[in-house]
Amino acid sequence: MSQRVLFLLHIPPPVHGSSMVGKWIKGSDLVNKTFSCRYINLLASDSVSQSGVISIRKIIGFIGVWWKLFINLLRHKPDLCYLALTTTGIAFYRDALLVCTIRLFGIRRIFHLHNKGVKGASTGKWKRWLYKSTFKGTDVILLSDFLYPDIENFVRRDLVHICPNGIPDSGMYAKTKNLESVVPKILFLSNLIKSKGIFVLLDALNKLKNKNIEFSCIVVGREGDVTEVQFQQKLSTLGLNGSVKYQGGVYGEEKYEIMNSVDVFTLPTFFECFPLVLLEAMEHGLPVISTREGGIPDIVEDGVNGYLVAREDADELAEKLEK
Repeated sequence: MSQRVLFLLHIPPPVHGSSMVGKWIKGSDLVNKTFSCRYINLLASDSVSQSGVISIRKIIGFIGVWWKLFINLLRHKPDLCYLALTTTGIAFYRDALLVCTIRLFGIRRIFHLHNKGVKGASTGKWKRWLYKSTFKGTDVILLSDFLYPDIENFVRRDLVHICPNGIPDSGMYAKTKNLESVVPKILFLSNLIKSKGIFVLLDALNKLKNKNIEFSCIVVGREGDVTEVQFQQKLSTLGLNGSVKYQGGVYGEEKYEIMNSVDVFTLPTFFECFPLVLLEAMEHGLPVISTREGGIPDIVEDGVNGYLVAREDADELAEKLEK
């Protein structure tokens, strides 16, 4: 008889790394044929901009998630609970309550971490106790060895399993690039979030403009903690309206067509684990300029398939873009 596994994971919307992995796990023939699976969607937001915001809808949604969990534990008695744990913020306290409920039933747990921040958030006696209690006796899947120091105070190394992210084959591969192109095309593809480095990129592009270096840049992604109005205001302030185009959220074949139309991909993020979008860029033959953040050094080999720059360093980013 197959092991019974209860998956508590994130499924779009909104679209981000953890929710895409959750979607692929739920749709995996291998997973569903190997185990007897049941799924609970943890997400209560329709957009990235709602993340971390408390609302009546989210409170009701959490009660619904907890009730589904309780019924599944009581009636179906899973052998294992898989949880895409959120490691910081309000969502961590939500997940800690779910973990406490699972522990009451004595069921083995495994966390799949798509985010980080435990080391910085576990300050103070009470928070250290909560993190220690949440991680106690739990196996953890990390996306990279580089991410282990974040949880080393709470999880033994022998309980950690490294499983880098992967992506499905899009079936749309890199087209031959025109290396003689007069004006290089740069792509930034991410939700408009400050920690993804969107303003760092604009500052770097401004430095290129001031050196009379020609370029064009396409920014693709939905609003996050940066609105379209704020983004356009920044463009106007820097005088980049003629060189930078914002296209909003783009998905599927249209996204891949954009990737095939540009020359270089950049994500100057300063809070990251293992971004799927870098894998997508490489699938389309794009050199990548990113940062030494999280597991990114596992993806980008500096000077080989791209460049790694310091976090929040517009000067170094401009220098690498100029190359």
